[in-house]
Amino acid sequence: MNAFGDAFVYLNDPFNWTRPGGILDLLVQHLRISTLAVLLAAVLAVPAGVLLGRSGRGAGAVVVLSNVSRAVPTLALLTVLAVTPLGFSETGTVLALAAFAVPPMLTNTYVGFREVDRDVREAARAMGMSRGQMLTRVEFPLASPLVATGVRTAAVQVVATATLAALVGGGGLGRIINLGFGQQDHGEILAGAVLVAALALLTELLLVLVSTAVTPGLRRWPLRPVRAARTGRSEPTSSGVPL
Repeated sequence: MNAFGDAFVYLNDPFNWTRPGGILDLLVQHLRISTLAVLLAAVLAVPAGVLLGRSGRGAGAVVVLSNVSRAVPTLALLTVLAVTPLGFSETGTVLALAAFAVPPMLTNTYVGFREVDRDVREAARAMGMSRGQMLTRVEFPLASPLVATGVRTAAVQVVATATLAALVGGGGLGRIINLGFGQQDHGEILAGAVLVAALALLTELLLVLVSTAVTPGLRRWPLRPVRAARTGRSEPTSSGVPL
């Protein structure tokens, strides 16, 4: 039986899902690690992006931080944290993944608030809005599509990269792949890869739906056909006669 057949058998065995340390337990660990990392990154990156974007300063610092953070391999950071007092703990994994998630959130938040039209800010100020009101009622709604895109990008990257945590003794679905390599079981390796890919795709889809729901204005749901606007008048032909 080839690797695809072995993977199919592995995924269709209920014991592999329900046993202690099985797929369901590893899935819960994977989601917990990823969620904590994304939340920690959001707490750090979004407020910083808002402050820098509203002030119009720090563009160079944002670019440098983003480039440096992307250049550092996540596996290297996981290994470094593993030899610190944190050891092979979930805390070290969360910190490493949070550092990986900061750049897209910070960059998108900065760009989103930086691109808010100056005339819109002036109009809000002329209406007597305070800085807090401008932030919550004007700037954030306009910047929210880019902010949501940054969060979605970071979340999908974290879900996919959390697989590496198994290489330094962490939990998550990466343990299935790591165990498969140890046993030279290609079916188990493929099964773990399929699970991680499916989880990343589901995360992407879920966050697309959430960002569409919370974005102000006309909502265009994904996979839904766009209908042309209809007017009360018929369109004229080239001869000038209405259809």
